[in-house]
Amino acid sequence: MIVGVPKETKTEEYRVAMTPIGVRELTDRGHSVLVQAGAGAGSSIPDEDFERQGATLVEDAASVFEKAEMIVKVKEPQPHEVDLFRDGQVLFTYLHLAAYPNMAQDLAERGIVAIAYETVQMKDRSLPLLAPMSEIAGRMATQAGARFLEKSQGGLGVLLGGVAGVSPAKVVVIGGGMAGSNAAVIAMGMQGDVVVLDNDLNKLRALDSLYHGRVVTLHSNKLTLEEQVLTADLVIGTVLVPGASAPKLVTEDMVRSMKPGSVLVDVAIDQGGCFETSHETTHSDPVYTKHDVIHYAVGNIPGAVPHTSTYALTNATLRYAVMMATEGVREAVGAHPELEGGINLIGDKVCHPAVAESLGTAHHPVREALAAL
Repeated sequence: MIVGVPKETKTEEYRVAMTPIGVRELTDRGHSVLVQAGAGAGSSIPDEDFERQGATLVEDAASVFEKAEMIVKVKEPQPHEVDLFRDGQVLFTYLHLAAYPNMAQDLAERGIVAIAYETVQMKDRSLPLLAPMSEIAGRMATQAGARFLEKSQGGLGVLLGGVAGVSPAKVVVIGGGMAGSNAAVIAMGMQGDVVVLDNDLNKLRALDSLYHGRVVTLHSNKLTLEEQVLTADLVIGTVLVPGASAPKLVTEDMVRSMKPGSVLVDVAIDQGGCFETSHETTHSDPVYTKHDVIHYAVGNIPGAVPHTSTYALTNATLRYAVMMATEGVREAVGAHPELEGGINLIGDKVCHPAVAESLGTAHHPVREALAAL
């Protein structure tokens, strides 16, 4: 198979979808890899490193899309990229279709097979291709929150860890999954006063057992959530429903009642955000203030540390890219059923139930749509 790796074009996205290690794994199996010149520069990977492992460099994205049978990306296609796809092509990337319905419609008209990293799901409901970026986003969320609590950034002027004789900041983390637990760990390491809310008691038990009460765990319900948010200095939202729009757990009324200068960090913004007052921001303009509360809602948080993120992402995605290149999509799904959840689009058919519900369209079972290919 010919696998194409274009340069990412989302605003301030510096990651690349494949490392030279990935190129080597594919070329050793007889596949061809086309890499757009400069694709790895933002991740400190020079073109020569790709070439040494067998990649063919091409000058522009159009050439990659024209020749490749499978396109491997990091982020959802941007509007100018959608028209480059052709019927029957495979796209493997983070898609977040529920948050970008217009893009979903445009991609459906291109006749491609679109596989989303974020909805590949194991039997235990874990998300192996989302996990490494959730891990990074969670850790960075606490760093960002600590920064914007500084008075010069418009915040309360509170040191997250406090000092002897002065209370630390109260950090409330909504969601105890991969992103939330990592946010909590960093906040705990910075000596904040940390509370994690989740409605999954098993996640809360795991955190309690691991950290022996150093992180307060609370069952999430409307009253408890409201009480904790209103007394927080920093709130980090990490809730996720695979493929679907994130639930709006923090209402505008709750934000209006928060401390002036407190900070909200919306890690769920890729799926539409879990705060009613959130809208997507960028790394160069990461925050805005509403109701005197600072909102950080960058849509590609791990893109700020692209070298780390690129290698972490490839560690997770490469085995699946190799499977599909070698076996074909239909055969790969049959042998590795977790990939079935990753398939969001087959032609004009939406094949993930949560995505279909969020987009308000019919759901088509993956196996039936694959059989029709």
